[in-house]
Amino acid sequence: MALPPQLKPIQHHLRTAQEHDKREPVVAYYCRLHAMQTGMKLDSKTPECRKYLVKLMDQLEMMKKELSDNESISQEIVGNAHIENYALKMFLYADSEDRSGHFHKNMIKSFYTSSLLFDVLSVFGELSDENIQHRKYAKWKAAYIHNCLKNGETPQPGPIGMEGEAYDDEFGAEVGGPSQEPQNLPHSQPSFHGHPSNQPPVSNFSNIQIPPGSHAPANTPAEVPHPEAEPVKPVPVPRTMPVVDPSLLNNTQEGDMRLTPEDFTRAQKYCKYAGSALQYEDVGTAIQNLQKALMLLTTGKE
Repeated sequence: MALPPQLKPIQHHLRTAQEHDKREPVVAYYCRLHAMQTGMKLDSKTPECRKYLVKLMDQLEMMKKELSDNESISQEIVGNAHIENYALKMFLYADSEDRSGHFHKNMIKSFYTSSLLFDVLSVFGELSDENIQHRKYAKWKAAYIHNCLKNGETPQPGPIGMEGEAYDDEFGAEVGGPSQEPQNLPHSQPSFHGHPSNQPPVSNFSNIQIPPGSHAPANTPAEVPHPEAEPVKPVPVPRTMPVVDPSLLNNTQEGDMRLTPEDFTRAQKYCKYAGSALQYEDVGTAIQNLQKALMLLTTGKE
């Protein structure tokens, strides 16, 4: 069924859902959920729009049943962390390629898709200031690099002034084709382990903050090596274990302190980030996130 013209603003989120149906069904589900919620606000009364949205609702119900055993669907807080981590992973890959001066369609697509996934986070509530900045930067960067390459110009790597570049439907349509879909993010993805010295330089876009553990989204398969590569046995890397602050372990909640629902949500997200990091055996990041959760639960502060 063709998308009615009145619902054109949701076309890119629906395309992203289609691209992720097989390899990331959770991402596909929440992209469609966002599209449906946005579509209801755009036009739910015109017969053709109503018919389209009802069909989309049916598709969502079917997906929800198929994925009922998946915690990212059954528990909203887990779903939120899953989409946020996935969006940040795509953002970090594109940002690393950009800062290295590697401009290509796959990195443009990754910037653009990450901006759409930051949109999708609105199904869980208001976006954080950090994610609003990520979305704005990713959308602008994708359009800027796309237009430079289209006009035969060399883009400037890294954050620069954002004036004068506008996102347009033509750009979205051009990067949305299946031929440019990033099937697996290349091996050069950065792995930032939560320490400030490991973060990319932020230049003029100083407010971007990457949560520790965001490089390891939950349920993301490990990268598959190129077939021509010789098998290499992994070499154990000695780890320096961060010291857990003893004061955190002895802290008890103060009598007058009352944790808000937002505090519990943030604590759960830190625990989720820690779980994601452990999937990649990143002990340091896991401990840092658990310490943040413990600090928040015992003092009400971060």
